[in-house]
Amino acid sequence: MKASRRLPASERRAQLIEVGRAAFARYGYEGTSMEKVADSARVSKPVIYEHFGGKEGLYAVIVDREMDYVVRRIVEAIATGTPRERVEQASLAFLTYVRDQPDGFAILSQDSPLTATRGRLSSLLNDLAERVGHVFAASFKDAGYDPRAAPIYAHALVGMVTFVGKWWTDVRKPSVEEVAKHIGALAWMGLRHLPKKPTLQSRPR
Repeated sequence: MKASRRLPASERRAQLIEVGRAAFARYGYEGTSMEKVADSARVSKPVIYEHFGGKEGLYAVIVDREMDYVVRRIVEAIATGTPRERVEQASLAFLTYVRDQPDGFAILSQDSPLTATRGRLSSLLNDLAERVGHVFAASFKDAGYDPRAAPIYAHALVGMVTFVGKWWTDVRKPSVEEVAKHIGALAWMGLRHLPKKPTLQSRPR
């Protein structure tokens, strides 16, 4: 292995993150070794340990960056617009991330190591739903609904969009704009006709 030129610490760290991101997306956490990352980055393994403390440290940094990025995109998308537009914009923002950042979405969709504090798709869903829930709560309150129910609908919407995104990565069609349109229509028709006090239509057995 021919060593790469010496980079400033910040540039080397950024390079290792990009190389690690590609490796974890392709091989998963268990299948990625520090040897693979070091070879791809053309550095020695001690350089990686110097920056991240090991594989788990590198993985945690990459996952945190991905989660922060996608959460920021969706929060920005739902910041303005009518309620229906916000539903559509949230769907489109996430699906656009799935399309444009396949490595990032692959990492977030993978099982995380047991010792990691973040990294499971459920962690992403909880983060997104918590933030989306604040918007839902304000909208519910303005419309005369119980804002305490907002987290239920926020988790339902985020979960629906996420798993549609996982399906879309396999088929890659129709366009993410078309998919977002259908998700928005489905979610909005339900929210639009939401009763203020839902009741079970069938008795529990």
